[in-house]
Amino acid sequence: MTTVASKVAVIGCGISGAVCASQLARNGISVTVFELGRGPGGRMSQRREISEDGRELTFDHGAPYFTVTNPDVMSLVHDWESRGLVAEWKERFGVFDCVSKKFQDIEKEGLRKKYVGVPGMNSICKALCNESGVQHRFGNGVGKIEWLEDEDMWSLIGVNGEHLGHYKGVVSSDRLTFIPRVTSATGGPPIDMDVAPEMTLKVKELPVTPRFVLMLAFGEPLPSIPLKGFSFKNSEVLSWAYCESSKPGRSSACERWVLHSTVKYADNIIAQTGHQKLSSDTLTKIAEELNCEFESTIPVNSLPFFKRAHRWGSAFPSTSIADEEKCLWDGKKRLAVCGDFCVSPNVEGAVASGMAAAMKFTDILSSS
Repeated sequence: MTTVASKVAVIGCGISGAVCASQLARNGISVTVFELGRGPGGRMSQRREISEDGRELTFDHGAPYFTVTNPDVMSLVHDWESRGLVAEWKERFGVFDCVSKKFQDIEKEGLRKKYVGVPGMNSICKALCNESGVQHRFGNGVGKIEWLEDEDMWSLIGVNGEHLGHYKGVVSSDRLTFIPRVTSATGGPPIDMDVAPEMTLKVKELPVTPRFVLMLAFGEPLPSIPLKGFSFKNSEVLSWAYCESSKPGRSSACERWVLHSTVKYADNIIAQTGHQKLSSDTLTKIAEELNCEFESTIPVNSLPFFKRAHRWGSAFPSTSIADEEKCLWDGKKRLAVCGDFCVSPNVEGAVASGMAAAMKFTDILSSS
């Protein structure tokens, strides 16, 4: 079991988990990333769709871009930029007032740098989890995480009951690690509350907000929209919109837009449907409602040849739970929790949290 001494398991391969895994590996710590999904990204995933006429369409349907103010995060972003993983999205943004039907508060180009992954937002996570020293297991959800007191290590069991190995430390970048889910091997949360009571309580009580997104594709540009990204003012249905096809590294064969609903709209829908998986008919109805609001506020010159709705049920935290430390940490059991919900509900917050969690392990394992 000597090879176990420096092993760390990272659960979840969104940007926070991917950054943490990369930083650990760069510091000589063996790391394995477990991700229930088919690939990395989390809310930075890129959605691939096929239209009725056979065209492949891509959408960053979660995080559209990110900005950076933290110097440590900026240093990392500059490294990604030099590797061609990110690029600056040089477009103007603003606000659309649904009462006056006018665009307002248009930003001057370059006022605040906006970065995007190239050719998709998930490109960053893909590259990080393929770096030297990082092993990844996609499609492998963790159903049980047991603390072995006598052996001073963790044992991981997959959602299907498969033994996933023993680890000196565990990083969770997935808040569902502390919340019961149907796919759990035991029917309860992967980590029992008795193992980490304070962490569990903080994560379980974290308030989150839902969103619906609408992905649209048009055969022609929309000249009635002078901006490539804007928020909505005085709308109870839509919160903001951005033009996916205007980002660097994206195909411009057709014009693609992603619209986000308001929290109020999403709450009303969920109050009617519950949190179970939505039927295709329900999602089609939601797509029609969101598109109708879009067309009634901003007249467009053509109809979309593709439209599809997606629900983000609990991906948007509305507060943070570890402002100063940037992650939750149990040094005795070598257990860390990182994510945007620890620092700030955006990509920069998630990156900073992943870096902080990696530093905790680097300090403790390098001194042991």
